[in-house]
Amino acid sequence: MGIQDQRRWVVWLAGALCVLALSAAGSAQASSPAPRIKTLSNRADLISGGDVLVRVALPRGVDPSRVRVTAGGRNVTGDFKRTRSRRIDGVVHNLGPGRTRLIARVKHGGVARLVLTNHPIGGPIFAGPQIQPWTCQAGARDAQCNQHPSYRFLYLPLGTPQDGAALPGVSSNDSGGVFQPYDRNNLPAASNIETATTTEGVTVPFIVRLEEGYIDRDQYAIAALYDPNTGWRPTTPQPQFNHRLVITHGFSCDTAYETGLAPSVLEPKVLAGGFVVMANALDHAGHNCNLLTQAESLVMTKERVIDRYGPVRWTIGSGCSGGSLAQQQVANAYPGIYQGITPQCSFPDAWSSAIQYEEYYFGLQYFQDPSQWDPGVVYDPAAISAFIDHPNVSNPITFTSVIPNSGNPTRSCPGVPAADVYDAQTNPGGVRCTLQDYMVNAFGRDKRGFARRGFDNVGVQYGLKGLRQGLISPAQFVDFNTHIGGADIDLKKTAERTAADPIALRRLYRTGAIDSANNLDKVAIIDLRGPDPGAFHDVYRTYALRSRLLHNFGTAANQVLWRGQAPLIGDPSYADASIFAIDRWLARVHADKRKVPLPRKIIQDRPDTVTDRCTDGAGNERPSEVCDQTVASYGTPRQGAGGPLAEDIMKCRLKPMNRGDYSVNFSPTQWSRLQGAFPDGVCDFSRRGVGQRGAIAWLTYQNRHGRVIYGGKPLPRPPRSKPIHRHHHHGRRHHR
Repeated sequence: MGIQDQRRWVVWLAGALCVLALSAAGSAQASSPAPRIKTLSNRADLISGGDVLVRVALPRGVDPSRVRVTAGGRNVTGDFKRTRSRRIDGVVHNLGPGRTRLIARVKHGGVARLVLTNHPIGGPIFAGPQIQPWTCQAGARDAQCNQHPSYRFLYLPLGTPQDGAALPGVSSNDSGGVFQPYDRNNLPAASNIETATTTEGVTVPFIVRLEEGYIDRDQYAIAALYDPNTGWRPTTPQPQFNHRLVITHGFSCDTAYETGLAPSVLEPKVLAGGFVVMANALDHAGHNCNLLTQAESLVMTKERVIDRYGPVRWTIGSGCSGGSLAQQQVANAYPGIYQGITPQCSFPDAWSSAIQYEEYYFGLQYFQDPSQWDPGVVYDPAAISAFIDHPNVSNPITFTSVIPNSGNPTRSCPGVPAADVYDAQTNPGGVRCTLQDYMVNAFGRDKRGFARRGFDNVGVQYGLKGLRQGLISPAQFVDFNTHIGGADIDLKKTAERTAADPIALRRLYRTGAIDSANNLDKVAIIDLRGPDPGAFHDVYRTYALRSRLLHNFGTAANQVLWRGQAPLIGDPSYADASIFAIDRWLARVHADKRKVPLPRKIIQDRPDTVTDRCTDGAGNERPSEVCDQTVASYGTPRQGAGGPLAEDIMKCRLKPMNRGDYSVNFSPTQWSRLQGAFPDGVCDFSRRGVGQRGAIAWLTYQNRHGRVIYGGKPLPRPPRSKPIHRHHHHGRRHHR
């Protein structure tokens, strides 16, 4: 071999070795384990406001210094820090609208990708096209009510009781409650500041930072124990944060078309425990009773908490009346937002309570106008009590006078000038102030453009229970059922019974507007209940929810009942104590690493100390029999008609009328009139209702272009981290 040939051979060998080396390196990279990317503050496709807390889990043996993270081609590695030996966390900021590819690349190793989808901080993210008209607060920067957040510090003066004097969430945060302003230019003496000791044993001065701003077009508030002289990052939170979140809720049920005030988050005992406490005005049901926007605003505000304060291990709800319905209907329709709830003066949801409301409304109109009665028929208080299945005939008056009638489209509409409210004659295009119109994304529109309505009383035999008990006469039974009729779409009385729009009826259940409790086995519940002899917070609702749990799962062991003899919640100490009790419960669930279903863990891990309770209303324990008598459960007009305790059948299935079903004898004329009142038959409450089914979890009411999806469709599975090959990545790394 000549010198020239030798040189050619050497060049060929070197090239071959280089190709083999590159091939081996590529093969090694392709086979190297990829990192795993996870969003901590929200699903990767439901991010809002341009920020998200992200965790990158590294393969074994990979040092964090070898990892590079990019968002849409932008290097964001500097936003991450090591939080464990094989983990880096960081908040990715300034995400643009829509989709962004987040890439985590290990030098000489694997590559992973997670697609993020960012939505505006003013919403929506899944509730669909927003309620209109909408009036923003003074100072809003735009039509989405966006406004820079504000921060102020407060302190608890030495010696101030930490037990809450009021129910969580029932007031605003403006006054500060028992807290005083902490003026950094005029500091109070350290000896005048109370101390707080958290659930983890950390003791700090009782200084709180209150953050207020606007998310999803309404006000939010976040409070936490806070050292004003020390920084706080989500990757290095201050040590008094116990990594748990409490959400407070408001009361009542209404439909506002304007921004409101977030319920109070300044709960001394809860804050002292190290919890972050948050609220959004859209979860004050007396301001917004719309399940869709309740859930959406919680998801968005909870994301804000985690992005700014750090990871949350579990979330607990607290609130009375409308605050209870928000917790229970959201927990069922969007399982996972809460891990524990403490409904007080309980309502399972807004829509099944609307059955009772409208039947009270029309029943009162009839009982109070003798000109509508048959000749010779008189309704005394005993008969009225039997028709409403409640011993206090004032209960309907209280209910319908305190809670707005959200079935009436012409009523005074919060946030809407009177001239803009619907009137069939003078303003047919005006705002219809009904709950179904407020939730039109859930129910859809009929041919007239009105929101579909699901209410139904066809076949309902009002007073049937009282008739069988001899409390209602045949003449009264016939008179009421032949005259009560129904209502048209404008809530005007009609001679005919009201038939539900079949599409709306299906969507009532599908969306979770009627809480079937089919997902509530995934949450720990402590229900707080006091006596209610006629102030419309009817005790039966606690047991209605329990009945729904029993129907779905054969057990209600995840619902603990705390009863007491003080009105509403049973015992003033219950509101705070239930949060700490459910926190201990969830700590055991969180520590349970068995590969068993979550509902089984919730039941099996409940501490022996978290059990049903009965007190005298002042913290003194009493036998359960005492509360059986004082916290008595009564019924409703629908239950008085033979309906179930669950109160979850909006439209009953019908059966033919049969004289043998009655314990009384009707005259031929009376029987003929009843047949005229029930031409298609009467309710058969032994069967499930028409269209009755469980809620479909995590529905979205908008497509990717933001257009409405009436009735909703299930969100796809959350985006997940995917390993990608180097050559594939290099060709796409700058694509968004």
